[in-house]
Amino acid sequence: MTKTKICGITTYEDALAATQAGADMLGLNFYPPSPRYVTPAQAREIVDTLRGVFGKKHPLLVGVFVNEPVDSVQRTIDLVRLDLAQLCGDEPVETLIALDGRAVKAIRPVDRSEALYLAEQYLPHSPTDDRFPALLLDAYHPDLYGGSGVEASVEVAQAINALTPRLMLAGGLTPDNVGERIAAIRPWGIDAASGVESPRKGRKDSSKVRAFIEAARQPILEAV
Repeated sequence: MTKTKICGITTYEDALAATQAGADMLGLNFYPPSPRYVTPAQAREIVDTLRGVFGKKHPLLVGVFVNEPVDSVQRTIDLVRLDLAQLCGDEPVETLIALDGRAVKAIRPVDRSEALYLAEQYLPHSPTDDRFPALLLDAYHPDLYGGSGVEASVEVAQAINALTPRLMLAGGLTPDNVGERIAAIRPWGIDAASGVESPRKGRKDSSKVRAFIEAARQPILEAV
């Protein structure tokens, strides 16, 4: 079954709705310029409440970071009690190595050639825990590090998926297009942020979250 991640959680209410809908992972964004930013203290409150209600059955908790120093990422992982860090900036391979299996790299390649190069660099140092993605592919955007609503190239995604044991696909995924994208690419997991939001950025639409996860769990149809 395709894994699902709902990213950009900013409130316990949204975390609860995504958990009840069956999300496998929740993303908490620690990049201050993002409209989905939460402070470590806010994230800790969300996580503590979620753990208190669901115990060990809560979704995996992923922190989203952009160009943060390793020690800062590690402090936030420990404070918030995250399961995984997602590195969405221009972090070098050394950052992934230093976090020792507790981080996955997100890439936003311009084209297939760059995608293959980045996969070659980062995959040898990706998490080995099969609960976690080995690599995250997002759509290229010249100004944004994610959450742009732009779809990733199918050609690029297929090429990376062939190399990656557990590819998580992001980029413009919505309840309406996720089934088609899964059929065309066959990723291990899918990641949505803007595609399941309410009109107010940073807040989720619970009906869209449910529809997204339900669509992702439908039997995979062959792409036409």
